Amino acid sequence: MEKNNVPQDQSNLTKNNVKELLYATDENGNYTTTLSTGWEPKTIALSNSIDEINERISDAKQQVLNGEASPIVYFMEVNKMDLTILSSYVGFWKWRVKRHFKPSVFAKLNDKILKKYADTFEVSIDELKNSITE
Repeated sequence: MEKNNVPQDQSNLTKNNVKELLYATDENGNYTTTLSTGWEPKTIALSNSIDEINERISDAKQQVLNGEASPIVYFMEVNKMDLTILSSYVGFWKWRVKRHFKPSVFAKLNDKILKKYADTFEVSIDELKNSITE
């Protein structure tokens, strides 16, 4: 794309007075960098992704409140993680992390295990246990 054709549409970046660095060609056909405030299709895709993430967080919170899942599920969604990523951060096998998703198993976890999750989610053990029910 030529430098003078780089999109400057309204986007989430515009609201925060931020610009995205892009590569484009100059008048001589050489690659150079330029700034863009946004591009409508990219803005729509990003907005849809954010909406989906917020919906997943809301669903996870409701599962915790209904006693169907442990708070680990909620914090995993808030931190935009999946089972594989969370497993690698806490250093447990995926099957073990998935087992900790069960409220009955979560209630029996010792502080050493809870600390690994709390540190990963950057919350205290108390927040991990209680912040969703408040």
